[in-house]
This record gives sequence, C-alpha cells and structure tokens, in this order.
Amino acid sequence: MNLNRSTVVAGKATPRGRFPHIKRAGDFLYVSGTSSRRPDNSFAGVEVDAMGTTDLDIRAQTRAVIENIRDILASEGACLGDLVEVCSYLVDMNDFAGYNQVYAEYFDETGPTRTTVAVHQLPHPHLRIEIKAVAYAPLTR
Repeated sequence: MNLNRSTVVAGKATPRGRFPHIKRAGDFLYVSGTSSRRPDNSFAGVEVDAMGTTDLDIRAQTRAVIENIRDILASEGACLGDLVEVCSYLVDMNDFAGYNQVYAEYFDETGPTRTTVAVHQLPHPHLRIEIKAVAYAPLTR
C-alpha cells in the first residue's frame, strides 16, 4: 500500500494549476486550498441577475467549500471528523460572522484547530473563501 500519494479527485473541479486535491503522507492527509468552484467552473454562492449585479453569499460558499473538502477526504476513506487543522482565507473579514455561523454547523470545540486570515484576493473575483486542511486518517483502521 502506498503511504505517499497525490490524487486529483474525479468529479471535483479540476485544480487551477499542477497540484493535487489531496496528498497522503503516511497517516496524514493534506487537502489543497479548496473553494466553492464546481466541476463545470461555476461557483456555489454566486448569483448574477439580468442587469449583471452580482450577489456573493459567504454562507453558501462556506457550506460548499466544507462539503467539497468532505468529498475530497472521502476519496481516501476519511471524513470531516478526521480533520485536525484547517486554515481559512477570507477576502473580506466582514464575511466572518456568516462564515463562522456555517462553520459551526459542521464543527464544534472538539473539531479541528482553525486559523482564519484575510487575504487580498483569491484566484477568481467571485470567490470569498478558500480553506486548506489537514486530517489524520491512519491506513490501518
């Protein structure tokens, strides 16, 4: 069994560069920065009306990011409960309350450690959040 492998997960948005969705290093799983981008390159939490006005919903984007991470972890037989650390990147700290509210639907004080930082921008102007994560998921369960 390979203790060190990198995987681009089928059915998820193709990475926008030469990197995997997830890397196994022994019993640890490292999830690359993940957004709300869908396989068709659209984004959860983005609505554009007929006049071109854009609504970016941090709650919907946060939910989609966490669910994308859940699916990526599942490709290695792991789950959100296996996460030990997450680092969240927000374009605007005014989104913190909405992000924090949705985060609490998935995790509590027994969950992973967390760092949240503000960044100038993410790879697409519709993105409000990106999360990278580390999980502990022994191969011999």
